[in-house]
Amino acid sequence: MRQTFITALFFLSSFGVKGQKQMISHDSLAVFFDELKTASTKNIRLWDKDLYGPTILINPKTREVFANEQDAEGILKQNGNIFSGILPPNINIANTAVNWSGKKWAMIMLPLSQNRQNRINLLAHESFHRIQPLLGFTLNNVENNHLDQKDGRVYLRLELEALKRAVRSSSEKELKQHLTSAFTFRKYRNTLYKGSEAAENLLELNEGVAEFTGLVVSGRNKVDAKSSLLNGIDDFMKNPTFVRSFAYHTTPVYGYLLYNKDKGWNKKIEAETDLTGYFIKAFNITIPTDLQKAVEKLYDDYNGKTIIKEEAEREERTQKLIAEYKLKFIQQPHFEIRFEKMNVSFDPRNIVPLEDKGTVYPNIRVTDLWGILTVENGALMSPNWDKISISNPVKTENKKISGDGWTLELSDGYTISKDKDSGNYKLVKN
Repeated sequence: MRQTFITALFFLSSFGVKGQKQMISHDSLAVFFDELKTASTKNIRLWDKDLYGPTILINPKTREVFANEQDAEGILKQNGNIFSGILPPNINIANTAVNWSGKKWAMIMLPLSQNRQNRINLLAHESFHRIQPLLGFTLNNVENNHLDQKDGRVYLRLELEALKRAVRSSSEKELKQHLTSAFTFRKYRNTLYKGSEAAENLLELNEGVAEFTGLVVSGRNKVDAKSSLLNGIDDFMKNPTFVRSFAYHTTPVYGYLLYNKDKGWNKKIEAETDLTGYFIKAFNITIPTDLQKAVEKLYDDYNGKTIIKEEAEREERTQKLIAEYKLKFIQQPHFEIRFEKMNVSFDPRNIVPLEDKGTVYPNIRVTDLWGILTVENGALMSPNWDKISISNPVKTENKKISGDGWTLELSDGYTISKDKDSGNYKLVKN
């Protein structure tokens, strides 16, 4: 089975836009492309490669696409200084890098932030993903489900509190003290969950390095850069889950603080680099031998009591939600759809891991040979990503099937059938 994944870190809204509504004119779109081109040229030494290339801006409501160059198949038509057209329905919309119409594009959803620096940050982030394979970095979007568990969240939050102090530091001594605390919390967290260090590293090499790139290319001065990092962490804390989005707020801090000392640190890493070990060595940090004893001494310095209390209360609510999802997608009759050649986009900020049963995605869109599935009220993705489970259908109109918060548009040659014994539905290929 061949699968293609697109992780939509901005499926419904975009970090940095924060709900701003904005009327977009063709002239302003051309300006956005020029802003990215200018910033990329100015920062070309960051990766010794031009970030600027095929870029499409898309209206997620109308699927209208605006590009800085012509596509290979001629779908886009010239409209002044830009090219425009309609994105085919089988292509998922996301802030990402996508292969479409003969080219690899950076795709960014409209509207963009009215703040120029935030705008360039996002454009540069996705442009990095476009050239990422050329730089030798693998595209990885692994789930870090341990960061939805109480202790995983506690020690990530403590790490981030220490990183905020590091950003605000006024001396090298103070900076090193808080970085040591941050790495101590991180190292202890990794001892609690087997394999967590490798999983976190993969996402940080992917999204973390991309966001660091966006931060540098955005052209913020030191005051604005620090403010962006601090505000980003505060906003991140409001997310329902940290599983897929934490890397946006860890690697950029470590990377920015190191960039102030070594402008070329990022060109010394590769796809196999252990970023935690790399940063610890670069900052000359000594990690305590007895991690548990060390973190117990540090709790109070970083708001530990409040964090632990809040996470204990969240854990109670989460267990109730998990029980509801298990009933809906596992214990009760449900509809299982197996993948053939899948492409998916989703919002990673509110997903709910169900232990070894998979992960619930409240909002997700899947395209496959069998058609298009759009979910707005939860779907269970299997652990190995070979199938998705939704509630049973309640309405069928020709090739359009719908249920509680989902719609399935079937391709020709596919139907659904119900198992009389279990009550479950499944997809059938004629």
